[in-house]
Amino acid sequence: MLRDTEINQFIRDGFVRIDNAFPRELADEGCAILWKDTGCNPTDSTTWTQPVIRLGGYAQEPFQKAVNTPSLHDAFDQLVGKGRWEPRNSLGTFPIRFPSPDDPGDTGWHAEASFAGEDGSWRLNVASKGRALLMLFLFSDVGPEDAPTRILVGSHQDVPKWLQPAGDNGLSFIELAQQFDEVTLNRPVELATGPAGTVYLCHPFLVHAAQPHRGSVPRFMAQPPLLPAEPIQLNRSDGDYSPVEQAIRQGLFKKDGRFLF
Repeated sequence: MLRDTEINQFIRDGFVRIDNAFPRELADEGCAILWKDTGCNPTDSTTWTQPVIRLGGYAQEPFQKAVNTPSLHDAFDQLVGKGRWEPRNSLGTFPIRFPSPDDPGDTGWHAEASFAGEDGSWRLNVASKGRALLMLFLFSDVGPEDAPTRILVGSHQDVPKWLQPAGDNGLSFIELAQQFDEVTLNRPVELATGPAGTVYLCHPFLVHAAQPHRGSVPRFMAQPPLLPAEPIQLNRSDGDYSPVEQAIRQGLFKKDGRFLF
């Protein structure tokens, strides 16, 4: 169970780190599967010819077990609400990052899009349609030089004010990124580091970015969404707001005591 301080941290900073969220044995089993699919040799760095290889759709037993531990389910209930999230049986995409001097080409600050618009663009709206959480599952040990995801602390509370005027259709993730101002981009940076088995549970609006790998051991990480079982609500008659909803509401709160909705 998350402590009250951790829940408050999630609302304030936009993420919480859970140590030992799943066993290292599952991480090792998962990495063995992933290594085979990369086509690379784990003991021969001359075969690591790309800065990043993306693999997706992993629903084998190690991945199913990793995303369904009791501690994670308890945290989902606490952050999103009991009955408000959909169980997962896979871990989706793995952007596997290799030590390389080359630019991986995907290191810009962004918030994850969560639904397809009518024009085919990937978008997000103020109710976070299609995403209850962004999750980072570390399947390898990740240190500061191992391309850890960069997190702009508290940036999730900047995003609602840009999404709210766009209504249900929201903004594409590119359109949103064009709104980032000096306040957001100068926020403190946290690195998503930790031993294999660590999970970062992040607010869906958290601004984050990849970075080049300057270490020596490839980084294995999954970044699946937790899907909502019901729409996120910003006006609940009973006031039973989840921490995800509380953070969005705080981002819409004006100094004069009014909300931007």
